Amino acid sequence: MLNNGRNDWLPFLRRYIALMALGNLAWEFAHMPLYTLWETGTRGEIVFAALHCTGGDILIALAALMAALLLFGNGHWPAQAYGRVAAATIAIGLAYTLFSEWLNIVIRASWAYRDLMPVIPILDAGLSPVAQWIVLPGLIFWWLGRRMKKR
Repeated sequence: MLNNGRNDWLPFLRRYIALMALGNLAWEFAHMPLYTLWETGTRGEIVFAALHCTGGDILIALAALMAALLLFGNGHWPAQAYGRVAAATIAIGLAYTLFSEWLNIVIRASWAYRDLMPVIPILDAGLSPVAQWIVLPGLIFWWLGRRMKKR
């Protein structure tokens, strides 16, 4: 993937976090109408919630990638083990999201879905937050992987 034995993990990490931040910020605002806050909150509360959730998303993205690197990466990453680390990152982020949705909806009742939110049966998790943690990191790993191959 990478040439000349260079280890480009730091530029990759910077791009990954920046793209995840932008993608999650857009996603949080886009799916806000699927939550009850959209109807009950003020404009300021909605903006704060989207920004707060984006901050959490950035931390989840970073923690998931770091955990995946510790479990499946090596000293030549991202040149080696790229796909394994990408898949593990997505799986870890998704697992945390499922836990967080359950904790904050069922146990804490910190937020609630509107009837507009498609809910995944058995998991009782909203389709939008689940898709968020499959689509965004999937696209970002795919795009960054293509960029690295062109080098």
